Amino acid sequence: MTRVPLRRALSDLPPYVPGARAAVGAAAFKLSSNENPYPPLPSVVATIADAAVDINRYPDMHASELCEAIAASLGVAPETVVAGCGSVAVLGHILTAVCESGDEVVMPWRSFEAYPIAISLAGGVGVPVPLAPGGRLDLAAMAAAVTPRTRVVLVCTPNNPTGSSVHADELDAFLAAVPEDVLVVLDEAYVEFVRDPQAPDAMALFAAHRNVVVLRTFSKAYGLAGLRVGYAVARARLAAGIRAASTPFGVSHVAQLAAVASLQHTSELLARVERVVGERTRLLDGLRAQGWDVPDSQANFVWLPLGDASTAFAERSGRAGVIVRPFAGDGVRVSVGEPEAVDLFLEIAAEAAPR
Repeated sequence: MTRVPLRRALSDLPPYVPGARAAVGAAAFKLSSNENPYPPLPSVVATIADAAVDINRYPDMHASELCEAIAASLGVAPETVVAGCGSVAVLGHILTAVCESGDEVVMPWRSFEAYPIAISLAGGVGVPVPLAPGGRLDLAAMAAAVTPRTRVVLVCTPNNPTGSSVHADELDAFLAAVPEDVLVVLDEAYVEFVRDPQAPDAMALFAAHRNVVVLRTFSKAYGLAGLRVGYAVARARLAAGIRAASTPFGVSHVAQLAAVASLQHTSELLARVERVVGERTRLLDGLRAQGWDVPDSQANFVWLPLGDASTAFAERSGRAGVIVRPFAGDGVRVSVGEPEAVDLFLEIAAEAAPR
Protein backbone atom coordinates (compact mmCIF):
# COMPACT_ATOMS: atom_id res chain seq x y z
CA MET A 1 0.00 0.00 0.00
CA THR A 2 1.33 3.42 -0.97
CA ARG A 3 1.47 5.82 1.98
CA VAL A 4 2.18 9.52 2.36
CA PRO A 5 5.78 9.75 3.58
CA LEU A 6 6.69 11.60 6.74
CA ARG A 7 9.80 13.70 7.13
CA ARG A 8 12.86 11.59 7.87
CA ALA A 9 13.65 13.82 10.85
CA LEU A 10 10.55 12.52 12.63
CA SER A 11 11.89 8.99 12.81
CA ASP A 12 14.80 10.18 14.93
CA LEU A 13 12.86 12.75 16.92
CA PRO A 14 13.04 12.11 20.67
CA PRO A 15 9.59 12.18 22.27
CA TYR A 16 8.80 14.91 24.77
CA VAL A 17 7.99 13.19 28.05
CA PRO A 18 5.64 15.25 30.24
CA GLY A 19 5.67 15.01 34.01
CA ALA A 20 3.60 12.08 35.22
CA ARG A 21 0.17 12.65 36.71
CA ALA A 22 -1.58 10.82 39.51
CA ALA A 23 -3.87 8.02 38.40
CA VAL A 24 -7.58 8.85 38.32
CA GLY A 25 -8.92 8.61 41.85
CA ALA A 26 -5.45 8.44 43.42
CA ALA A 27 -4.21 11.00 45.93
CA ALA A 28 -0.66 12.21 45.34
CA PHE A 29 1.35 15.40 45.21
CA LYS A 30 2.45 16.16 41.63
CA LEU A 31 6.05 17.41 41.79
CA SER A 32 6.97 16.27 38.30
CA SER A 33 6.30 19.30 36.09
CA ASN A 34 7.86 22.37 37.78
CA GLU A 35 4.44 23.92 38.18
CA ASN A 36 3.71 26.72 40.61
CA PRO A 37 1.89 25.04 43.52
CA TYR A 38 -0.27 28.13 44.01
CA PRO A 39 -3.16 29.11 41.71
CA PRO A 40 -3.35 32.50 39.99
CA LEU A 41 -4.37 35.48 42.10
CA PRO A 42 -8.14 35.99 42.52
CA SER A 43 -7.94 39.16 40.45
CA VAL A 44 -6.29 37.23 37.63
CA VAL A 45 -8.92 34.48 37.85
CA ALA A 46 -11.62 37.18 37.60
CA THR A 47 -9.93 38.56 34.48
CA ILE A 48 -9.88 35.06 32.96
CA ALA A 49 -13.61 34.65 33.65
CA ASP A 50 -14.43 38.02 32.13
CA ALA A 51 -12.31 37.30 29.05
CA ALA A 52 -14.05 33.99 28.44
CA VAL A 53 -17.17 35.72 27.07
CA ASP A 54 -15.16 36.90 24.06
CA ILE A 55 -13.67 33.59 22.95
CA ASN A 56 -15.91 33.59 19.87
CA ARG A 57 -13.55 36.29 18.53
CA TYR A 58 -9.99 35.91 17.33
CA PRO A 59 -7.40 37.34 19.71
CA ASP A 60 -5.07 40.21 18.89
CA MET A 61 -2.76 38.44 16.46
CA HIS A 62 0.46 39.89 17.84
CA ALA A 63 -0.67 40.27 21.48
CA SER A 64 0.05 44.01 21.24
CA GLU A 65 -1.25 45.04 24.66
CA LEU A 66 0.66 42.22 26.33
CA CYS A 67 3.89 43.00 24.47
CA GLU A 68 3.56 46.65 25.47
CA ALA A 69 3.04 45.66 29.11
CA ILE A 70 6.05 43.32 29.03
CA ALA A 71 8.17 46.00 27.38
CA ALA A 72 7.18 48.55 30.00
CA SER A 73 8.07 46.13 32.80
CA LEU A 74 11.51 45.47 31.29
CA GLY A 75 12.31 48.96 30.03
CA VAL A 76 12.58 47.97 26.37
CA ALA A 77 10.76 49.02 23.20
CA PRO A 78 7.51 47.14 22.44
CA GLU A 79 8.76 46.14 18.99
CA THR A 80 11.49 44.04 20.63
CA VAL A 81 8.97 41.73 22.37
CA VAL A 82 7.43 38.69 20.66
CA ALA A 83 4.78 36.66 22.50
CA GLY A 84 3.88 33.06 21.78
CA CYS A 85 2.14 29.93 23.01
CA GLY A 86 4.60 29.27 25.82
CA SER A 87 8.35 29.79 25.64
CA VAL A 88 8.72 26.39 23.93
CA ALA A 89 6.71 27.63 20.95
CA VAL A 90 8.62 30.92 20.91
CA LEU A 91 11.91 28.99 20.84
CA GLY A 92 10.63 27.02 17.86
CA HIS A 93 9.80 30.26 16.07
CA ILE A 94 13.27 31.65 16.84
CA LEU A 95 14.96 28.59 15.37
CA THR A 96 12.68 28.62 12.32
CA ALA A 97 13.51 32.28 11.76
CA VAL A 98 17.30 31.91 11.81
CA CYS A 99 18.20 28.30 10.96
CA GLU A 100 18.68 26.96 7.46
CA SER A 101 18.64 23.20 6.91
CA GLY A 102 21.75 21.65 8.45
CA ASP A 103 22.72 24.63 10.60
CA GLU A 104 24.15 23.69 13.98
CA VAL A 105 22.61 24.62 17.32
CA VAL A 106 24.89 24.22 20.32
CA MET A 107 23.10 23.24 23.51
CA PRO A 108 24.01 22.00 26.99
CA TRP A 109 23.08 18.44 27.86
CA ARG A 110 21.41 17.31 29.94
CA SER A 111 19.11 20.30 29.64
CA PHE A 112 15.53 21.08 28.64
CA GLU A 113 14.34 18.05 26.73
CA ALA A 114 12.37 20.11 24.21
CA TYR A 115 15.63 21.49 22.77
CA PRO A 116 16.49 18.50 20.52
CA ILE A 117 12.89 18.37 19.30
CA ALA A 118 12.69 22.08 18.43
CA ILE A 119 16.08 21.99 16.72
CA SER A 120 15.20 18.99 14.55
CA LEU A 121 11.82 20.41 13.55
CA ALA A 122 13.53 23.63 12.45
CA GLY A 123 15.89 21.60 10.26
CA GLY A 124 18.88 22.21 12.48
CA VAL A 125 21.48 19.84 13.88
CA GLY A 126 21.86 19.74 17.64
CA VAL A 127 25.36 19.82 19.10
CA PRO A 128 25.08 18.68 22.74
CA VAL A 129 27.81 19.75 25.16
CA PRO A 130 28.07 17.77 28.43
CA LEU A 131 27.46 19.59 31.69
CA ALA A 132 30.26 20.36 34.08
CA PRO A 133 30.36 18.79 37.57
CA GLY A 134 27.45 19.81 39.78
CA GLY A 135 25.07 20.00 36.84
CA ARG A 136 26.45 23.37 35.72
CA LEU A 137 26.69 24.58 32.14
CA ASP A 138 30.23 24.34 30.75
CA LEU A 139 30.22 27.64 28.88
CA ALA A 140 33.88 27.37 27.88
CA ALA A 141 33.20 24.01 26.23
CA MET A 142 30.05 25.39 24.59
CA ALA A 143 32.02 28.28 23.13
CA ALA A 144 34.64 25.82 21.87
CA ALA A 145 31.88 23.80 20.17
CA VAL A 146 30.93 26.75 17.94
CA THR A 147 31.94 26.23 14.31
CA PRO A 148 31.32 28.14 11.07
CA ARG A 149 28.12 26.08 10.76
CA THR A 150 26.78 27.21 14.14
CA ARG A 151 23.76 29.48 13.94
CA VAL A 152 22.42 29.41 17.54
CA VAL A 153 23.65 28.62 21.05
CA LEU A 154 21.10 27.81 23.76
CA VAL A 155 21.99 28.85 27.32
CA CYS A 156 19.47 27.51 29.81
CA THR A 157 19.83 29.39 33.10
CA PRO A 158 18.79 28.17 35.57
CA ASN A 159 19.30 24.89 33.80
CA ASN A 160 16.41 22.45 33.61
CA PRO A 161 16.61 19.84 35.14
CA THR A 162 19.73 20.47 37.28
CA GLY A 163 18.78 23.93 38.62
CA SER A 164 22.18 25.58 38.18
CA SER A 165 22.54 29.20 37.12
CA VAL A 166 25.43 30.51 35.07
CA HIS A 167 27.50 33.32 36.59
CA ALA A 168 27.86 36.77 35.11
CA ASP A 169 31.63 36.57 34.61
CA GLU A 170 31.31 33.18 32.88
CA LEU A 171 28.65 34.53 30.54
CA ASP A 172 30.64 37.68 29.77
CA ALA A 173 33.63 35.54 28.75
CA PHE A 174 31.36 33.27 26.72
CA LEU A 175 29.75 36.14 24.82
CA ALA A 176 33.17 37.60 24.08
CA ALA A 177 34.21 34.27 22.53
CA VAL A 178 31.10 33.67 20.42
CA PRO A 179 30.98 35.32 16.97
CA GLU A 180 28.53 38.21 16.71
CA ASP A 181 26.59 36.51 13.91
CA VAL A 182 25.76 33.53 16.14
CA LEU A 183 22.50 33.97 18.05
CA VAL A 184 22.72 33.35 21.81
CA VAL A 185 19.36 32.49 23.41
CA LEU A 186 19.27 33.02 27.17
CA ASP A 187 16.44 30.74 28.27
CA GLU A 188 15.30 32.16 31.61
CA ALA A 189 12.10 30.27 32.30
CA TYR A 190 12.92 30.24 36.04
CA VAL A 191 14.58 33.64 36.41
CA GLU A 192 12.17 34.87 39.10
CA PHE A 193 13.42 32.15 41.47
CA VAL A 194 17.11 33.09 41.15
CA ARG A 195 18.77 34.40 44.32
CA ASP A 196 22.44 33.90 43.39
CA PRO A 197 24.19 37.31 43.53
CA GLN A 198 26.57 36.11 40.80
CA ALA A 199 23.74 35.48 38.33
CA PRO A 200 23.80 37.58 35.15
CA ASP A 201 21.54 40.49 34.29
CA ALA A 202 20.03 39.23 31.05
CA MET A 203 18.45 42.53 30.08
CA ALA A 204 21.76 44.34 30.48
CA LEU A 205 23.36 41.71 28.25
CA PHE A 206 20.56 42.16 25.73
CA ALA A 207 21.30 45.89 25.66
CA ALA A 208 25.03 45.30 25.22
CA HIS A 209 25.00 42.46 22.65
CA ARG A 210 23.07 42.53 19.39
CA ASN A 211 23.11 38.73 19.13
CA VAL A 212 21.45 38.05 22.51
CA VAL A 213 17.80 37.02 22.74
CA VAL A 214 16.11 36.58 26.12
CA LEU A 215 13.41 33.91 26.46
CA ARG A 216 10.94 33.95 29.37
CA THR A 217 7.54 32.56 30.37
CA PHE A 218 4.45 33.18 32.47
CA SER A 219 4.10 29.44 33.17
CA LYS A 220 6.25 29.14 36.28
CA ALA A 221 6.42 32.12 38.65
CA TYR A 222 3.15 33.58 37.38
CA GLY A 223 1.22 30.32 37.63
CA LEU A 224 -0.25 30.41 34.11
CA ALA A 225 1.14 27.10 32.80
CA GLY A 226 -2.29 26.01 31.59
CA LEU A 227 -2.77 29.12 29.46
CA ARG A 228 0.57 28.91 27.57
CA VAL A 229 2.16 32.35 27.39
CA GLY A 230 5.84 32.96 26.76
CA TYR A 231 7.87 35.66 25.08
CA ALA A 232 11.22 36.60 23.59
CA VAL A 233 13.05 39.91 23.75
CA ALA A 234 15.17 40.49 20.65
CA ARG A 235 16.53 43.33 18.54
CA ALA A 236 13.76 44.81 16.40
CA ARG A 237 14.96 43.19 13.14
CA LEU A 238 15.27 39.77 14.78
CA ALA A 239 11.96 40.21 16.56
CA ALA A 240 10.24 40.98 13.25
CA GLY A 241 11.67 37.77 11.79
CA ILE A 242 10.56 35.73 14.80
CA ARG A 243 7.12 37.31 14.59
CA ALA A 244 6.91 36.41 10.89
CA ALA A 245 7.70 32.78 11.74
CA SER A 246 5.11 32.64 14.54
CA THR A 247 1.78 30.86 14.45
CA PRO A 248 -0.97 33.43 13.73
CA PHE A 249 -3.16 34.10 16.77
CA GLY A 250 -0.86 31.86 18.81
CA VAL A 251 -1.72 33.39 22.19
CA SER A 252 -5.39 33.21 23.11
CA HIS A 253 -7.36 36.26 24.18
CA VAL A 254 -7.83 34.76 27.64
CA ALA A 255 -4.11 34.10 28.01
CA GLN A 256 -3.17 37.60 26.86
CA LEU A 257 -5.43 39.32 29.37
CA ALA A 258 -4.41 36.97 32.19
CA ALA A 259 -0.74 37.75 31.57
CA VAL A 260 -1.42 41.50 31.50
CA ALA A 261 -3.35 41.23 34.77
CA SER A 262 -0.50 39.24 36.29
CA LEU A 263 1.99 41.96 35.40
CA GLN A 264 -0.26 44.46 37.12
CA HIS A 265 0.06 42.47 40.36
CA THR A 266 3.72 41.51 40.14
CA SER A 267 4.60 42.39 43.73
CA GLU A 268 1.84 40.16 45.09
CA LEU A 269 2.82 37.29 42.79
CA LEU A 270 6.49 37.59 43.66
CA ALA A 271 5.57 37.29 47.34
CA ARG A 272 4.35 33.80 46.42
CA VAL A 273 7.63 33.18 44.64
CA GLU A 274 9.41 33.95 47.91
CA ARG A 275 7.37 31.23 49.57
CA VAL A 276 8.51 28.77 46.91
CA VAL A 277 12.13 29.89 47.36
CA GLY A 278 11.77 29.35 51.10
CA GLU A 279 10.48 25.81 50.54
CA ARG A 280 13.32 25.19 48.08
CA THR A 281 15.82 26.11 50.77
CA ARG A 282 14.06 23.85 53.28
CA LEU A 283 14.05 20.98 50.77
CA LEU A 284 17.74 21.37 49.92
CA ASP A 285 18.73 21.66 53.59
CA GLY A 286 16.63 18.64 54.53
CA LEU A 287 18.06 16.45 51.78
CA ARG A 288 21.64 17.41 52.61
CA ALA A 289 21.04 16.75 56.30
CA GLN A 290 19.96 13.23 55.31
CA GLY A 291 23.26 12.70 53.48
CA TRP A 292 22.17 13.34 49.89
CA ASP A 293 24.65 14.98 47.49
CA VAL A 294 22.37 17.65 46.03
CA PRO A 295 23.65 20.50 43.84
CA ASP A 296 22.52 24.04 44.47
CA SER A 297 19.33 25.10 42.70
CA GLN A 298 18.23 28.54 41.56
CA ALA A 299 14.96 27.26 40.09
CA ASN A 300 11.71 25.92 41.55
CA PHE A 301 13.01 22.35 41.64
CA VAL A 302 15.95 20.36 42.95
CA TRP A 303 18.05 17.67 41.29
CA LEU A 304 19.06 14.32 42.69
CA PRO A 305 21.88 12.86 40.53
CA LEU A 306 20.94 9.22 41.10
CA GLY A 307 22.21 7.73 37.84
CA ASP A 308 20.89 4.23 37.22
CA ALA A 309 18.82 4.32 40.42
CA SER A 310 16.68 7.22 39.15
CA THR A 311 13.72 5.28 37.81
CA ALA A 312 13.43 2.99 40.83
CA PHE A 313 13.58 5.95 43.20
CA ALA A 314 10.84 7.78 41.27
CA GLU A 315 8.63 4.70 41.30
CA ARG A 316 9.11 4.32 45.05
CA SER A 317 8.29 7.99 45.59
CA GLY A 318 5.15 7.74 43.47
CA ARG A 319 3.87 4.76 45.43
CA ALA A 320 4.39 6.76 48.63
CA GLY A 321 2.35 9.71 47.38
CA VAL A 322 4.78 12.08 45.63
CA ILE A 323 5.16 12.00 41.84
CA VAL A 324 8.62 13.17 40.70
CA ARG A 325 10.33 13.26 37.30
CA PRO A 326 13.02 10.66 36.58
CA PHE A 327 15.55 11.04 33.77
CA ALA A 328 16.68 7.47 33.26
CA GLY A 329 20.37 6.99 33.88
CA ASP A 330 20.90 10.58 35.05
CA GLY A 331 18.80 11.72 37.97
CA VAL A 332 15.48 12.76 39.45
CA ARG A 333 13.99 16.25 39.35
CA VAL A 334 11.72 17.22 42.23
CA SER A 335 9.58 20.32 41.85
CA VAL A 336 9.11 22.51 44.92
CA GLY A 337 5.53 22.10 46.05
CA GLU A 338 3.41 23.24 48.96
CA PRO A 339 4.84 22.69 52.46
CA GLU A 340 2.88 19.45 52.92
CA ALA A 341 4.38 18.04 49.73
CA VAL A 342 7.89 18.98 50.80
CA ASP A 343 7.29 17.36 54.20
CA LEU A 344 6.16 14.09 52.63
CA PHE A 345 8.96 13.98 50.08
CA LEU A 346 11.57 14.50 52.79
CA GLU A 347 10.09 11.54 54.66
CA ILE A 348 10.29 9.43 51.48
CA ALA A 349 13.86 10.56 50.78
CA ALA A 350 14.94 9.78 54.35
CA GLU A 351 14.02 6.12 53.86
CA ALA A 352 16.34 5.85 50.85
CA ALA A 353 19.06 8.21 52.03
CA PRO A 354 22.71 7.19 51.70
CA ARG A 355 23.95 5.36 54.77
